[in-house]
Amino acid sequence: MITDPHAVKPLKGWRVLVPRGGPWGDSVAATLRAQGAVPVIAPLINFAPSTDQATLETALADLADGAFDWVTLTSATTVDVLYAYRAVIPPSTRVAAVGETTAAALTAVGYRVDLVPDEDNSAAGMAGQLIDLEPEPRRILTLRSEIAKPVLTRRLTAAGHDVRSVVAYRTVGVPVTERIGHDVASGRINAILVTSGSVAEQVRLQFPEIPDTTVIAAIGPRTAKDARKVGLGVSAVAREQTVDGLITAVSTFPLPHAKDEFHL
Repeated sequence: MITDPHAVKPLKGWRVLVPRGGPWGDSVAATLRAQGAVPVIAPLINFAPSTDQATLETALADLADGAFDWVTLTSATTVDVLYAYRAVIPPSTRVAAVGETTAAALTAVGYRVDLVPDEDNSAAGMAGQLIDLEPEPRRILTLRSEIAKPVLTRRLTAAGHDVRSVVAYRTVGVPVTERIGHDVASGRINAILVTSGSVAEQVRLQFPEIPDTTVIAAIGPRTAKDARKVGLGVSAVAREQTVDGLITAVSTFPLPHAKDEFHL
């Protein structure tokens, strides 16, 4: 077997914290390994059941029965909920996802994605694109977190659509191990991927001491804004709001070293 001497793995030697587990986290980890990095999967957030599970279960049953023309998802955590409930999305129902993280999470567990906003990857951007795409009234299920503002629901309803807004989950933080906390503080974790505002909050809360050399990469401008809002420094913002774009943003930096790396 002949090895291409020009084949370079841009993240060789890097240890990169992946803040979500499950199929999405596994997919990101595989991509990182292919580029030479050592992924450290450390889920920082998870979902807790909605306080009104009966309403959610009814909505998911209606979804499976084809009661909606569209279902919208604004976070990868919503996908975790669908997967946990083994929710069925029939071919007659189209799927809209805000952000490439959400879209990637959907495809990772076998759901299709019919629409991702072209430019404004936000609830408002999704609403604008759906309104342009669907001039006639449609039946739309919007799934959201308990703390999310119902921007999408309000705009779609104002445009004449029949919208059912359902709280799918509550976001909760997941404590990392002491070892990971130490590795972040010492700089042994060279980069941290930040994929949402909720992840940014947990990074700031759980890692109070992050070396200046650690690369903190946000998946897009909105996530970067949310990260800075909670006091988290952002080193890089992905030009394309995809996993590949996020990893490319990291690869533009030289590999930082832990402060005790050369002191055994």
